Amino acid sequence: MSGERLHIGFIPLADATALLVAVDKGFTAQEGLDVELVREVSWSNIRDKLNIGLFDAAHLIAPVAIASSLGLGHVKVPIIAPFGLGVNGNAITVSPALHAAIAGAADGDIHDPMVSARALARVVAARRSRGEEPLTFGMTFPFSTHNYHLRFWMAAGGVDPDEDIRMVVLPPPYMVESLQNKHVDAFCVGAPWNSVAVDLGIGHILHFVADILLSAVEKVLAVRQAWSEKHPDVVAALVRAHLRAAEFIEEPHNRAEVARILAQPERIGVDAGVIQRTLDGRLKISPDGTMRESDRYLLVGREAAARPDPVQAAWLYAQMVRWGQTPFRPDALKTAMAVFRPDLYDAVSARTAGASNAIGAFAGPPFDPNDVPGHLAAFKIGRWKP
Repeated sequence: MSGERLHIGFIPLADATALLVAVDKGFTAQEGLDVELVREVSWSNIRDKLNIGLFDAAHLIAPVAIASSLGLGHVKVPIIAPFGLGVNGNAITVSPALHAAIAGAADGDIHDPMVSARALARVVAARRSRGEEPLTFGMTFPFSTHNYHLRFWMAAGGVDPDEDIRMVVLPPPYMVESLQNKHVDAFCVGAPWNSVAVDLGIGHILHFVADILLSAVEKVLAVRQAWSEKHPDVVAALVRAHLRAAEFIEEPHNRAEVARILAQPERIGVDAGVIQRTLDGRLKISPDGTMRESDRYLLVGREAAARPDPVQAAWLYAQMVRWGQTPFRPDALKTAMAVFRPDLYDAVSARTAGASNAIGAFAGPPFDPNDVPGHLAAFKIGRWKP
């Protein structure tokens, strides 16, 4: 495959780690691939350049791959994901003022997402009674995990995200500046931008997404389906290179080197210490220095993250239905699940295929991909009607 020139787009986020390490440590080159990485700032840029062929592959937020394959919000371009770049890694960060308001309205520990969601509902009601503007929450894209995670959390406490607050789209690198300038009161974004806000003293990490969903697929290595069918050997080579990168990342003694790779200005461009804490699951969650550790904060490199899981795709499609982005159709559910390709991963990986990761939501019934309408009927807030 010598001479295969690939252009791969990415957003400066910690869940691009496997891709960045695969290229910068030479694993792609060892597979005979010549890769040029292209740093972008927004998911719309990544989606559009992948769809029209300017990118051969991309670090892509998982719901965008599904939306493109269904023709939602843009032109219909079938996308497949042969490798998972990350599970979890998002967090909800709030301003000091909103953190204080939620803490003051809480009837328990605000690190419990149900307690914080109900407290948020009280804060929203109090602001409305005083005639104040609705709170503004930043998220990265309409078809994004960040959008769905925020909505799932606040709706569980009685807040209707379409009626009670304001949701705005912001590129991940601009979240911190928007919070600092008081354009938003809170945001949901991937690492390391939550930590950057805390280090600047302008934000508190209220929740890791793992508090809301035990296992939430985040980013995938995405390619156009038509391109993959023309270049199956290249797809296999990309998966092999990413598997080698994943193995490298998993070794604790490599973490400092990985952090230095990601800290480069042309990669993520954030202090290596912040990145290493992110990869280790050790985060400062408050400007006062309070630390929190979680072995599920961000999963990259592990089997749980790397092997695409169609059940996760089904859950994301269900959120699109719940929030009125598309009507439920059994054929569309099938298409969504087919975006995630564990068969391509298994054909390359020597790892033993495991069972699907339990999504493990903090509220509502267990997710059943075979009964999406029945699952959605259990939730009081949403745009979907049976």
